[in-house]
Amino acid sequence: MNLMFIGDVVGASGCRFLASKIRELKLKYMTDILVVNGENSATGNGITGVSANMLMQLGADVITTGNHAFKRHEAQKLYDELPCLIRPANFPEGVIGKSVHILDMGRTSVAVVNLMGVTYLEPLDNPFTVIDSVLQKIETPNIILDFHAEATSEKKAMGYYLDGRVTAVIGTHTHVQTSDAQVLPNGTAYITDAGMTGPEESVLGVQKELAISKLRYRFPTRFVEAQTPCFINGVSVDFDERTGKARSITPFIER
Repeated sequence: MNLMFIGDVVGASGCRFLASKIRELKLKYMTDILVVNGENSATGNGITGVSANMLMQLGADVITTGNHAFKRHEAQKLYDELPCLIRPANFPEGVIGKSVHILDMGRTSVAVVNLMGVTYLEPLDNPFTVIDSVLQKIETPNIILDFHAEATSEKKAMGYYLDGRVTAVIGTHTHVQTSDAQVLPNGTAYITDAGMTGPEESVLGVQKELAISKLRYRFPTRFVEAQTPCFINGVSVDFDERTGKARSITPFIER
């Protein structure tokens, strides 16, 4: 079985570009399941009903999020309205939404889990403790984790911690695709960051001049989405649905 994961989609231009290319990408990688990180899909970060619907219309089976999961006020109701939209599992107890979505594939099922790192990010519950609790409640061996984290060390540690216990650990958040895609010794596909989908000539999707000004002068700056040609970053994971073990992980960049 083949799963395609699309790295953080940035803004309207990222959504539109993904829509223009997703059909050929799915055919190229013989995709059975499409998972998209959509926490930056609305203009100005976050996710809205408009951007979520765009991602679902292009065929996303699951939409994951991260530290911008609740940036938009309207997003709070989306987690009740859209079963395929999930948020990190280590938000405090009582937070709206769910962190696991189970896909019924007929002959098998696939669980997609969302989790967030805490190094240099919000002080949420310990992700290592939380993921142990989450995995105890999942009955399928086919488990895909979107680990939305800043520190590469935290992501690498999570990959090895879950090796053999999940099908794939796919890092998101930093918007730059890393070159360490691999199948770990016990059968878990891993990459530190899948990258981003949106304006390529930018700083993480933002107009580069604005990002430079912010970093150089430290003035308050309103970030604006870059209007440059887009690219798509993602990975394709081939796995054995009987065992949940990954056979391969293939990163790609599509322009």
